[in-house]
Amino acid sequence: MAEARRTDPKAITRQSDDFDRWYVDVVRRAELADYAPVRGCMVIRPYGFALWEHIQRALDDMFKRTGHQNMYFPLLIPESYLQKEAEHVEGFAPEVAWVTHGGGKELDERLAIRPTSETIICSMYADWIHSWRDLPVKVNQWCNVCRWEMRTRLFLRTTEFLWQEGHTFHESAEEAQAEVATMLDCYAELAEEWLAMPVIRGRKTESEKFAGAVYTSSIEAMMADGWALQSGTSHYLGQNFSRPYDIKYSDRSNALQYPHQTSWGLSWRIIGGAVMAHGDDAGLVLPPKVAPVQVVLVPITRSNDVEGVRVVEEAVAAIERATPEGVRLTVDRREGIRPGEKYAHWELRGVPLRIVVGAKDLAEQRVTVVRRVDGEALVVPVDAIGARLPEMLKSAQAAIFDAARGRLDSRSVDVTSLDELADAFRERPVFASAPFCNRAECEERVKAAVHAVTVRNLRADRTASGAPCLACGGAAEDVALIARAY
Repeated sequence: MAEARRTDPKAITRQSDDFDRWYVDVVRRAELADYAPVRGCMVIRPYGFALWEHIQRALDDMFKRTGHQNMYFPLLIPESYLQKEAEHVEGFAPEVAWVTHGGGKELDERLAIRPTSETIICSMYADWIHSWRDLPVKVNQWCNVCRWEMRTRLFLRTTEFLWQEGHTFHESAEEAQAEVATMLDCYAELAEEWLAMPVIRGRKTESEKFAGAVYTSSIEAMMADGWALQSGTSHYLGQNFSRPYDIKYSDRSNALQYPHQTSWGLSWRIIGGAVMAHGDDAGLVLPPKVAPVQVVLVPITRSNDVEGVRVVEEAVAAIERATPEGVRLTVDRREGIRPGEKYAHWELRGVPLRIVVGAKDLAEQRVTVVRRVDGEALVVPVDAIGARLPEMLKSAQAAIFDAARGRLDSRSVDVTSLDELADAFRERPVFASAPFCNRAECEERVKAAVHAVTVRNLRADRTASGAPCLACGGAAEDVALIARAY
C-alpha cells in the first residue's frame, strides 16, 4: 500500500507521514494552484481563484462597512521614495526586487517592485492632505506585491502574492489605534465566521513587528499539525512615515501637525491556512461560506435503465428548482466515471455537502446527503432537501469551526518556566501560553529553549498581573503565545 501511494501520481501523502508534502499534494491535486516557471511564483487555478474571490468579497464588504474606499497605486516605486524611511527600507531590503532596465536602456533610477506601498502612498498623500478637514483618510487597495523569498511554499510564502493593504491617516494617536483594533477585528471575523478558524489576537514583540511600525497586532491560528499561522496583521505607524515624507496638515487651531497612520494587510496565505486548518487525508474540507461549490448532486443511473434515468433526472431538476438562490450547487453528470471516483473527486475539493440521487432511494422518495467534514450521512425526503440546504450548510460550517476549536483547546497549555515549555513541546507542537516580561533577552531565551519556537504575540485576552516571567522570573504583565509557525 505504501509503495502504491508513492508511485501513484494522483495519490495524496498522508498527514501523519509528511504534513508538508500532504499540503502541497492537496493544493495541486484539488486544483487550487500550481507552480509557475519562475521560482517562487505560482498560478492560481479557477477553483482556487473562486475561493479567493469569496474571501475577498467578504472582507471587502467589511471594509465598506467600516468606512473605507478602494483605490490603486502603481506596482513600481522609485528607489528615492523608499530611502526616506530608513527602518522600513532596512526591514525590506533583502526582499526587494529591482527593475534596472526598461526599453533596452538602463534606468536613471532603480524602481522597486512594491513589497508594500507605504512609501508611494505617503509620497502621494503629502500632496493631498492639507487640513484637518481632509482627515481621516481611510483607503484600501487590492493588488499584488513582490518579496524575494528564499524559501517558498504555495500560498503560504511566494515571491509574488495577492493581498489587500489598507492605509489610514488620522488626527490623533487614539483614533489611529482604534482603527488598528477595528481592522484586526475584521480579520478575526473573516477567520472565525467565514473560514471557521479560531484565532488568538495579540500584539507582536519588537523583533516581530512590521518594519517602521510603532507596534503590530496579529491574529494567530492553529493548523492541524499544531503549528501557528499568522493570518492577518494590523499596524500602528504613528508618525514614523508622515514625518520623513513631510505629510502635514493644519489642525483645528491652524497649527501644522503630522497625521498618525495605520496600515493593515491580509494575503492569499489565508487560503493556505484554511487548507491546513481543516483538511484531512482525503483532501480539502472547505467551510461552506467560502466554498466555490457548496453542494454537489451526483446522479446514480444505469444507461440501460431508461425509466430509472428519467426518474433520477426529474428528481435532480426538482432539487435544482427547489434550491434557494445563493446556494452554490453543481450537478456531476460526467460520463464514464464510476460513482466512487466522483465522490473522491468532490471530497478532494472539499465540497461541504454531497447529495446522492439514485433510483433505489427515489423509489422511497428520498435522497442521501453526505457531509464532508465528518462523513455523516442523512436520508432526507426528496421534496424537502432544497429547503433544508441552507440550514445544513450552516450546520456544516459550525461543525468545521467546532472541530478546529476542539483541536486548539486540546493542544493549548499553560507553562510557567522554560523547563515546562520544553516539556510541553516534547511530544508534539502546541500553543503554549506563559507570563512574559517582553524583554528582548528573554525572547531569545524562549527561542533557545525549544527548537523553532517564537513568541507569536502577547495575548489580548489575558494578562499576567505581575506573575514571574517564564524566562527571567521578573514581574510580567503580558502573557506570551509561544508556538512553532509557518
